Amino acid sequence: MCKIELVEINNELLEGIGSYCLRSKKKSSGYLNKNKWLNNRFEEGMKYVQVIDNKKQVGFIEYTEAEYSSRVVHADGYLVIHCLWVSEIGKGYGTRLINKCLEDAKKLAKKGVVVISNSKTSWAPSKEIFMNNDFQLIDTALYDFELLVYPLSNESKQPYFPNDWEERLKKFSNLTILRSFQCPYVEIATENIIAGANKLNIPVELIDLKDREEMMQLSPTPYGIFSVIYKGQLLTFHRLTVHSVIKKLRELT
Repeated sequence: MCKIELVEINNELLEGIGSYCLRSKKKSSGYLNKNKWLNNRFEEGMKYVQVIDNKKQVGFIEYTEAEYSSRVVHADGYLVIHCLWVSEIGKGYGTRLINKCLEDAKKLAKKGVVVISNSKTSWAPSKEIFMNNDFQLIDTALYDFELLVYPLSNESKQPYFPNDWEERLKKFSNLTILRSFQCPYVEIATENIIAGANKLNIPVELIDLKDREEMMQLSPTPYGIFSVIYKGQLLTFHRLTVHSVIKKLRELT
């Protein structure tokens, strides 16, 4: 009989089990950066929970208090889910992970739990599983971002997105990458932008976001941890192939 269990990763377990994404390339910069990032976040209350089925890693969820979140949303007093991913649907893995987050939110007397979804990219969780678990859609933003909430109180003021996305873009005219290592694929995404820009002899400015405050001020999308801006326009907030980078840059040149 298969045994399904949830394992909450801490500094010690991270050393042994490791993070879930990019685990096939444990010596890559992206994977190492992600593990370093997690180690620094655990002391802030970050939760990184893996679901194990018959001793095999089959999914994970990552969430933290909004005040420490890597998503650009005003949600003080809530938990924010960064990521939810499972290797196979229909097994109940996702619901188990969501329920673990809700249980922690109740223990911490939080106002609720929020998650940012986007149907156009796999870099953000899909909203369907959250809607099926009684989350409610409460706000939207440019580039197909949606904000969902599971309320745990009668709080009248709901979480919300900033509304100055286009103004933020105007701050950048040079090709600029804003990033944080919350996602291990940010390193690969960065390398592809630089490779494409080099082929067109376009210099790249790289800004490593040092904290949530800077992210909340600068990020032109709710995703927060990766944005590429050129001539005041958003080039991408997720990984592109080098070919796609070159094509998009030529369209803006």
